[in-house]
Amino acid sequence: QVQLVESGGGLVQAGGSLRLSCAASGRTFSSSGMGWFRQAPGKEREFVAAILWSGGGTYYADSVKGRFTISRDNAQNTVFLQMNILKPEDTAVYYCAATNAGRYYLTFERAYDSWGQGTQVTVSS
Repeated sequence: QVQLVESGGGLVQAGGSLRLSCAASGRTFSSSGMGWFRQAPGKEREFVAAILWSGGGTYYADSVKGRFTISRDNAQNTVFLQMNILKPEDTAVYYCAATNAGRYYLTFERAYDSWGQGTQVTVSS
C-alpha cells in the first residue's frame, strides 16, 4: 500500500496560480505512475493529469492543457501539480492517486489503488 498526503490547496482569485504537492510513502516502488483527480460539488470525480515515475511521460485532461503542469521528484517520492491561469470552474477537491497500471490506463480512476485525503482548491471570480 502507498500512503499519499496532498498539500498546497487554498483560495485564489481567477487568473492566479497554486502549486499542489503529493508526498508518497510506503510501497512506492510498486507504483508505476501518479495522477491528480478532482471533484467539484455535485459532480463526479474527474481526471486532471498523470505522470509516469519512469521516463516522466505526462498526460492531461483537455480542460487543463496549457495551464496545468504535472512533475515529479523521484528522490523525494513527490509529485507536483502547478496550476496557472486558474478559473472558477477549477474549484474542486483535488486528490492525488497512485497506480501500477500502464500508460494507456492512466486517465481511468479505477486504475488507481491508493488515494490521498484531498485538498480544497477554491478559485474566486
